[in-house]
Amino acid sequence: MNYKLRTKDEQGKKLTFGDAFRSLKPLLRDETRQLSIAFFAIALTSVANLLAPMIIARTIDTYIVAKNFHGVLVNAGILLVVYVVAVVAQYWQTMAMGGVGRRVLFNLRNKIFNKLQDLPVAFFNANKSGDLISRINNDTDKLNQFFSQALMQFVGNFFIMAGAGIFMVSLHVRLGLATLAPAFLVVVITQMISPWIKRMSTQSLQSLGAMSAEIQESLANFKVVVAFNRLDFFRTKFAEANDRNYASSVRAGIAGNTLIPIYAIASSLAQIVVLAYGFALIASGNLTFGLLIGFMLYVNNFYTPLRQLASIWATMQLAMASLDRISEVLDLGTTIKVVDHTKSITTPGILTFEHVFFGYTSGKDILRDVSLTLQKGSTYALVGPTGGGKTTTASLMARLYDPTMGTIYLAGRDIRSYTSAERAKKIGFILQEPFLFTGTVAENILYGNDEYASFSSEQLLGILKNEGLDSLLARFESGLDTKVGASDSISLGQKQLIAFMRAVLRRPEILILDEATANIDTVTEQMLEEILQKLPTDTTKVIIAHRLNTIQNADDIFFVNGGEVTDAGSFDHAMEMLLHGKRTS
Repeated sequence: MNYKLRTKDEQGKKLTFGDAFRSLKPLLRDETRQLSIAFFAIALTSVANLLAPMIIARTIDTYIVAKNFHGVLVNAGILLVVYVVAVVAQYWQTMAMGGVGRRVLFNLRNKIFNKLQDLPVAFFNANKSGDLISRINNDTDKLNQFFSQALMQFVGNFFIMAGAGIFMVSLHVRLGLATLAPAFLVVVITQMISPWIKRMSTQSLQSLGAMSAEIQESLANFKVVVAFNRLDFFRTKFAEANDRNYASSVRAGIAGNTLIPIYAIASSLAQIVVLAYGFALIASGNLTFGLLIGFMLYVNNFYTPLRQLASIWATMQLAMASLDRISEVLDLGTTIKVVDHTKSITTPGILTFEHVFFGYTSGKDILRDVSLTLQKGSTYALVGPTGGGKTTTASLMARLYDPTMGTIYLAGRDIRSYTSAERAKKIGFILQEPFLFTGTVAENILYGNDEYASFSSEQLLGILKNEGLDSLLARFESGLDTKVGASDSISLGQKQLIAFMRAVLRRPEILILDEATANIDTVTEQMLEEILQKLPTDTTKVIIAHRLNTIQNADDIFFVNGGEVTDAGSFDHAMEMLLHGKRTS
C-alpha cells in the first residue's frame, strides 16, 4: 500500500461540498441539540430582518403620508422589538455554533491522532512529521473557523437572500426579476472560478505543511547543523520554503478575494435597476414611494449577504481543502491488522520465517524467500554489511512491518493473529537510538508495562534490584526521579540504559537488541551482558551489533545481505562472509 500523502495538487476526484458534510456527519452526531438551536436562531434572525423592510414600507405609505404620528410611533416600537429579537437570536446562534466548532475541533484532532496510532511504521517513513503536525493543527483550525463562523453565516445569509428574493418578486414581479438578474450572473461566475479558488487554497495549505516540515527537520537536527557549520544551508532551505508559502498564500488570497468586487458590482447594478425602474413605475402610478423604499431595503438584504458570501465562500473553500487533506489521512487503511487465528504449525522454535519476502516499495525486495527458525532460549546474532537488511529482518520479527509474501510464526501462530498488546508482551525491542517521553526515568521504564504501572517508587526499586538493574539506575543522578526531557538532559548512552531496563523488566520471550550497546562503554556493556544472563532461560535473544565481542558468544549467527539470510555457522565463517560481503563455500 502506498502511504505517501499528496504534497501537491493532483488530478483525480476531489472532495465535493456534499462529500465534506457526509465525512463530518459522524463528528456532528452528538451536536444535534446545539445545531437545532443554531438553526432556529438563524431562522428567527432571518424572519426579523425580512419583516423590517415591510414594516418600514407600510409605515411610510400608511402613516407618514397621512401624517399620523401615533401610527409612526407604534410601528417604530414594533420595529424596535423586531430588531431586539434579531440581536438576541444572533447571540444564541453565535454561542451555539462557537461550542459546536470547539467540540468538533477537539474530536477531530483526537480522531486524526488516533488514526495515526493505527498506521504502520511505513506511513511515517514516507511522510514528514512537520506536514502531519500541520494537518492536525492548522487544517483542523481552518475547519473550526468554518464551523464556528462561516457555516452559520452562510446558512443565515442564504435564508435572508432567499426571503428577500421572494419578498421582492411578490411585491412586484417585473421589478423583482430585474433586480435579481445580476445575481444570476454572479452564480455562474462563482461556479466557474470556485475550483480555482479551492486549488489555490490547497496549495497554500500544502506549502504551509512543507514549511512546518522544514522547521521540524532543522530543529530536530540542530546539533548536526551546528557541528557541520551548515546554518547557511538550512537558512536557504527555510527561505525557499517560506518564499513558496508566501507566494502560494498570496495566490490563495487573490483567489479568495476575487469574488468580492464582482459581488459589489452586482449589488451596485441592482440598486441602479431599482432606482431607474422604480421611479419609472412610480411615475406611471404602478408603485408607491414606500414600496420603493422597501424594495431598496430588500435589495440591501439580498446583496449585502451576497457580498459577505464572497469572503465566506473563500473560507469555505479553504475549509474544504483542509478537510480534503485531513480525509486523506483518515481514509488510509492499515496493513498491520489482526487476522483470525486459523492455522498453527508444530515447531520447537519460538519464531519461524516461512518463505518470507519483503520490500519497502513495490517491486524492490529487501528480503527474498527467507526461511529460518529461532529456538527458545538461544542467542542469535545478525551480521552483514551496512544496508544488507539486518534491521529490516529484526523489524519483521517484531512486526513493525508485515511480509509482502510468506508468513512469520510466533510460538506456532501467525504473528498477525496476535493483538498489539499480546505481541508487545512477548517481544522486546531495544533500538540503537531509543525514543523516550518527557517525564521521569521511572515513567519511561514503566511505559506500556501494565504489571508494574501502579507500583510506588520503592516497590519499583525493589523490582529493579531483583532483576539486577539497580546498578544501571545508579548512573542517573536522581535515580528513578531523574527528569527526562526533549533536550539533552541525559546522554544517549543513558537513554539506551533506560530502554534496556524498560525491555528487560517486561521479561519478554524474545528480546531484540539492534545496536543496543553502540553508545555504551565496554564496562557497562559487560554489566548488561550479566543482566541478560539473568533473564529466564527460555528467553530468545536476537543481537545486531558491529562489535565482535558482542556476537562472539551467540549460539548461532545469521549473515544478512543481498536479500538472503544465511546461517553462517561458526564465528570465523561469519567474519569471513562479512569480510567478503557475500556467501562463501
